[in-house]
Amino acid sequence: RSQGNYRNPCLTMHQPWASLLVYGIKRIEGRSWPSPIRGRLWIHAASKFPEDSTIKAMEDFYREIYAVNGITDLKFPEHYPVSRLLGCVEVVGCLRCEELANWEALPEGVRLEGQTNFCWLCEQPQKLLVPFEMRGYQGVYNLEKKIYEAAVRGLIPVEGPLPVKFPLPNPRDPFSLKPGSIYMPSSETEVSMVEKSSSLSAAIAGARAAATQFTKKDHLHIDSIASSNSKSMETGQSKSKFFEEDNLASSNLMEGPSKETKKSHICGKQ
Repeated sequence: RSQGNYRNPCLTMHQPWASLLVYGIKRIEGRSWPSPIRGRLWIHAASKFPEDSTIKAMEDFYREIYAVNGITDLKFPEHYPVSRLLGCVEVVGCLRCEELANWEALPEGVRLEGQTNFCWLCEQPQKLLVPFEMRGYQGVYNLEKKIYEAAVRGLIPVEGPLPVKFPLPNPRDPFSLKPGSIYMPSSETEVSMVEKSSSLSAAIAGARAAATQFTKKDHLHIDSIASSNSKSMETGQSKSKFFEEDNLASSNLMEGPSKETKKSHICGKQ
């Protein structure tokens, strides 16, 4: 069930992360802010064409973390289309990175996906047989009614290489107020129970580098929006802004060195 005023919420993401999520390969959507919704989230690919090096870095990352759980035959999307509505996932919860890292009920590879402050837990990916061309917006926004009505008829379920069913919280269990294990301070826990191989460490570093290529642009864009909004408030004007896709905040492994991630030895350590 969606929260707030979202009817058919959608999120615009850079490629290749957008397709990896819709194809069920990516199970954690990382953000610097908590998920404002629960339930179906439509995924739209931004207009920026991914560089070959970025695609390679992310595919290498997922090969390595799936190998931790014994899966070595990943099939990646043949194409990473841009400016398209790709499909949807179900957001069933949101945890901080440290909580995800300590959630021992999950496969180790899933826990290794959590590299940002907030981890959106995604299940039940579905893709569109024919992706819709459309323009995206910043943050979570509502799909236009006519786009939603056409898209919902073209969805097909996707079986990911290792689907995860995140346990739901048990309201009768005081230690289960939300999914995940009891929080442990980062100083008392290790990054992972699995000793990282050199190839896994290199893949994580490469994926983080691929995600941070947008960071400087993102900060400039956010500062610009904040300044513009401040001026609009002073003049009594409020403008609806189209999303500038080249400046889309990177959604993925590492969104920039916030104070919180600097403090965390679990979620930023290589």
